[in-house]
Parts: sequence; structure tokens; C-alpha cells
Amino acid sequence: MSLFENTVVIDGLNTSAETREVFEAMRRGGIDAANWTCVSWESCAATLHNVAAWKQRFVDHADLIAQVYTTEDIRRAKQEGKLGIFIGWQNSSGYDDYLPFVAIFAELGVRVVQLTYNTANAVGSGCYESEDRGLTDFGHDLVAELNRNAVLIDLSHTGARTTAETIRASKRPVCHSHTLPAALRPHPRNKSDEELRLLAQHGGFVGATAFPAFLRRGNESTIEDYVDAIEHLINVVGERQVGIGTDYTEGRSPEFFVPISLDKGYGRRLRDDAAGYIPEAIGRLDSLFPALAAEMDRRGWKQSRIEGLLGENWLRFLDDAWLKA
Repeated sequence: MSLFENTVVIDGLNTSAETREVFEAMRRGGIDAANWTCVSWESCAATLHNVAAWKQRFVDHADLIAQVYTTEDIRRAKQEGKLGIFIGWQNSSGYDDYLPFVAIFAELGVRVVQLTYNTANAVGSGCYESEDRGLTDFGHDLVAELNRNAVLIDLSHTGARTTAETIRASKRPVCHSHTLPAALRPHPRNKSDEELRLLAQHGGFVGATAFPAFLRRGNESTIEDYVDAIEHLINVVGERQVGIGTDYTEGRSPEFFVPISLDKGYGRRLRDDAAGYIPEAIGRLDSLFPALAAEMDRRGWKQSRIEGLLGENWLRFLDDAWLKA
């Protein structure tokens, strides 16, 4: 059997267009499961519409995709030749600051929630906020409720102080589903080695994004640069605590990128690099994971390490993260 037949391959963060063409590209690329974003700034009402749209997609494309609630669902989707999708949020705005909604959305299949998206909310501060005031009292309550409902906490876009306080407050390990090391490229979205070590010391997990703005050579980056960044993460947090979280936006129209560059989707401009550019030198969804495996093999990595990075590490981490208390 080939490497991809034996290995569960997981994309820890994807926000591409929700189309059959994209789903098919992911299956061609060997991807078995993905955390798919359905919230950035949306309110509870808008989020319900987004979740309902996903429920309909699972019906319309039942031959190709399946909703994931547990890691057993991921394994089952692979056996059936389908793409398993677990719904994720990149902001906790969908709860409308009402804690009882955590359990309701968990029942609907929301399995990963990022606390803040770039700037501040009632929970804490994002990485683009001018002053990070840390996890609020309500933020502590939300962390406890997410823990109680076995919803994985994501801190990819969260500010440094809020991140550190969340890591220490959470009774369950948390993750950076899509980030890169600031040691290789200083950027508000990248994490320092100190931040990464704190996460690792508390059992957390890091998904390495292929977004070029965060890589060492920006849009000139290649698959070699990407694997260099992955290798740095491994050296800092450990081999078993690193996976892939592409943050790919394939199939999106130019209009998609306007609100995600602005505070709350409409306010001040936060960044100029949110253009969704995916360099061919790294690869698209139908070629990235095979290219990664080939580059890792060229470097002499053991097969067990390659399998772990492609998805088995994510699978093992999610086994614990989603285990009901």
C-alpha cells in the first residue's frame, strides 16, 4: 500500500470555497479530513445560516463529503473514500456572548473554536490589537464551557498575552491550527519560540500554515521553505505536536478577501497581505500533501515522522481533545 493509503491525512484549517470542485481537488490530493471555517465575524443568527448551509452540503454531496464529530468519523470517512469535514470557527462571535450556546453548537458539530479573530472581543485580544489586555473574566468562563463540551480551543489569531493566559486557564490542551514560527519571519500572525514552547508544555498542538505571507521569503517561498518552517516547529515543540493547517482559500472570489482584511469585517484596515495567494512552488490542494511527503522523504525523514506530519499527529491529538469529560 502507498503512504496515502495507510495514513490519515488532515488539513487542520481550510477556508476554501465550499464547492464540489474544491472537495474533489482535496480528495485527489489525498486529504481525508479538514477543519473548515464557517465563522470570522458573524453573529449567532448569521452563524446558524452558515451551519445550516453546511448541513445541506452534506446532503447534496453525500457521495463525496461527510460531517465529522469524532475521530472515528474521520477514520470512517477515509474508509469510505470521502472527505471528512469538521466545522470550525475563527472567532467566538457566533455565541453572541451567551454561554449556553456552546453546548447547542457543539451538538450541531462545531468542533473547533478560535477565541478571537485578529482584534478584541468580549473574550480577549487578537494579534492585531494595539494593546493586548489578556483573557477577560468572561473569557475564562467561555474557556471553561468549551472545555466542558470538548470543543477544541484555537489561538492562531489571538494576541500573545491572551494566548498565554488561555493556555494556562484551559484544562484541556489547545492549538494553533494555522501559524508559523516568528523566528523565521516576524509577523503578527506568527508565534515566537517562547509562545510555542508554552503551548507544547501544556500538551498543545501546532498546525503549520502554507500561507506565503508568513513564510520566510513571502510570495517567493517554495516547498523547501515550507518544510524548513515545519522543521523549526518540530525542533521547538516536538515531532508529535506538529501537523498541517494550510489556511488555503482556493476557489474564492476577490470579494471574499475584503472583509477579512478589516476589523470586524468592515472597520479599519488590519493587513495588506490577505490576498489568498497560493504559490505554485508550494502546491495547491490537489498537490500539496504529496509534494510535502516527497520533500520530507528527500530530506531522509523516517516514514513514521512523515505520516505524523501529514495527519496522524492531528488524529492522535483530536482523540484526546474531543474526548468527553
